[in-house]
Amino acid sequence: MVVELYYWPEIQGRGEFIRLALEEAGADYVDVARRSERSGMGTAAMFRLMEDEAVQCPPFAPPFLKAGDQIIAQTANILLFLGPRLGLVPDDDAGWLWVHQLQLTIADMLVEVHDTHHPIGANLYYEEQKLEALRRAAAFTGSRLPKFLGYFESVLARNPAGSAWLVGDAPTYADLSMFQMIAGLRYAFPRNMQRLEPDYPFLVTLHDRVAARKRIKAYLKSKRRIPFNNDGIFRQYKELDT
Repeated sequence: MVVELYYWPEIQGRGEFIRLALEEAGADYVDVARRSERSGMGTAAMFRLMEDEAVQCPPFAPPFLKAGDQIIAQTANILLFLGPRLGLVPDDDAGWLWVHQLQLTIADMLVEVHDTHHPIGANLYYEEQKLEALRRAAAFTGSRLPKFLGYFESVLARNPAGSAWLVGDAPTYADLSMFQMIAGLRYAFPRNMQRLEPDYPFLVTLHDRVAARKRIKAYLKSKRRIPFNNDGIFRQYKELDT
């Protein structure tokens, strides 16, 4: 089955976690909004589907996935659906739920990253909430970021399989998502990550192992990988990285 991914075409954002899973698995997928509107796709197709009153389970916002007649929204929910189909979760229910739990924690972490530059509201420009952002970013990099990194470092250290993956002895979509988190944090907070990373060697190794995987390595070098930019979730403002 060819699946269709609907997400904004100019940013990595939440859609990138899904793209990484699809790329790692070599899945046949269409990144709809990045196709031309002349072909019936583009962002217009995304809005048409969102506004289609015939859709019984409409998505609130992108990203969402169309697989046959099913439309699945929310990043963690999409990965929950794709995981067993792409071979990116363990075979047992306990392992499958553990991966999902880790992905939900990553989703919590991602919200806090976003709120460093938009602590009051997404409807306001960064410049309209800069003073609040300075306080929020300082709290995040000083307290919350080490807490999240420390948690995932401990998960890696406790893996009973003794591997360098979060769950079991093979990569899951949670590992791909953690790679994206580390890459994004390095872009948004390079000074703080340089300071913090020596305390989290397992996470650094995880990032490097994912980046070296054949399909991921090819994807990162391709035009399909949208560069980080200041329109996405991970934004680079030097004043927030102190």
